[in-house]
Amino acid sequence: MKYPIGIQSFDRVIEDGYVYVDKTDLIYSLVHESSIYFLSRPRRFGKSLLVSTLKNYFLGRRELFRGLAIDELETEWATYPVFHVDFNGGNFTDSGELEKKINFHVSEWEKQYGIPDREEELGYGYRFIEVLRAAHKQTGRRCVVLIDEYDKPILDVLDVDRELEDRHRNVLKGFYSVFKGADEHLQFVLLTGVTKFSQVSVFSGFNQPKDISMDGRYETLCGITQEEIDRYFPQPIADMAVDYRCTPEEMKQRLKQQYDGYHFSDRMTDVYNPFSLLNALDSRRVNDYWFRSGTPTYLIRLLNHFDENLNELTGKYYRPEEFVDYKADVERPLPMIFQSGYLTIKDYDIDFNTFLLDFPNNEVKNGFLTMLSAAYLKPAEDTGGWIRDVVITMRRGEVEKLSALFASFLASIPYTMRRKEDEVERERYFQYTFYLILRLISVYTVYVEKVQSQGRVDCVLETPQYVYIFEFKLDGTAAEALQQIEEKGYAREYAADVRKVYKIGATFSSETGTIGEWECREMKN
Repeated sequence: MKYPIGIQSFDRVIEDGYVYVDKTDLIYSLVHESSIYFLSRPRRFGKSLLVSTLKNYFLGRRELFRGLAIDELETEWATYPVFHVDFNGGNFTDSGELEKKINFHVSEWEKQYGIPDREEELGYGYRFIEVLRAAHKQTGRRCVVLIDEYDKPILDVLDVDRELEDRHRNVLKGFYSVFKGADEHLQFVLLTGVTKFSQVSVFSGFNQPKDISMDGRYETLCGITQEEIDRYFPQPIADMAVDYRCTPEEMKQRLKQQYDGYHFSDRMTDVYNPFSLLNALDSRRVNDYWFRSGTPTYLIRLLNHFDENLNELTGKYYRPEEFVDYKADVERPLPMIFQSGYLTIKDYDIDFNTFLLDFPNNEVKNGFLTMLSAAYLKPAEDTGGWIRDVVITMRRGEVEKLSALFASFLASIPYTMRRKEDEVERERYFQYTFYLILRLISVYTVYVEKVQSQGRVDCVLETPQYVYIFEFKLDGTAAEALQQIEEKGYAREYAADVRKVYKIGATFSSETGTIGEWECREMKN
């Protein structure tokens, strides 16, 4: 079986015999439902392949669709004038790059339809309208416009160059204004991207496109469902199961935990990350393919402004306006984190119209926290190697060595990262630091700020043989931390546990930036 990894051209997928997960029944519904759409999906989720499929459909290339669902649904197969713009390839941190790219496309279209080049006289929007008008008149068919990753020119410079960011917004606003002035010449329009800048005037030049990003009818338009996996990939999964010495059902469960878990509507249909899944099936190895393909720099820049504890951001219910507001705001990164695919819907409360947001799967959780720790903690040592050492140490119950590992990690953080103006900010920093460290150790069960009947314990970490109960104090004493564990009865629920239970009191030193005191007491059953 040939997997179309990195191939975004529908005609190449079909002509060269790559596996194609048939979405054409949804595409048929889409093109007959309305005319101007916007679709947000994470990167490498199949948006470009969707655009290419639509392009070939509107070009009337029926031979490519033989045997697919749409072949029996569509009867006309008309040929429309198609205008396709892909912003994926440009580096828009260079001033003038956006204008060059748009001008190139418009100039080529003007040549195609015999329109004199009037670059100096008219803006891009007006020139594009003239192209659409001419195409409609010459072909007798209204036009199709497909714009892939429309927001990349803004995301490339977001929080880097405010002047260029504003310039790109204005250029795109003028270009997209064509959808208002040329409505009579348009058959179908689709814009794809990560964010929808509805609050910052990019779309204000025309009527808002119909946002189908959370429309239940199109939630599986990109990505792969469990039913599609069972239909298309039973043999590759069986082959992987042989390599992993497990049953096919166990292999499917492993793939599900690693790559499944996305939901794009309140219908809660499970959707797999297609890029990671296909890579895993091709290589027959479960790895973090999505993260290896690169982390958006705009997200890292936004998170540098974020002062909240991520533990307070995930696992909470939100109203739609709190995360479906696609406004790119450095002070409120939740919508960007959600639309970038690092959080997804995990539950829907119909009574309150609220959505539970959390990490979709193990690949995203581990990769995101590793990325965040690298950006936030900036450890000098290799994070992956340190995590392995901690896991082995906890597996062996070597409590004093664990203290040394935490101390070395914290000491590697530059002073400029931990310098805070007041005591509240310092305490918040150390709480967040410890939270990130413990979330990285996800091979074990970790509870951060676990609520119990007598209070909220800082952290509980469980391994098959040991339970570690942590209480931390900023510039206090380890004895005070241990006393709180005892007085609040944090270890009480483990009284009948057969595992060895360690109660650990530790302090952070705001002066040295690392562990100050560390005391451990084993619970006697």
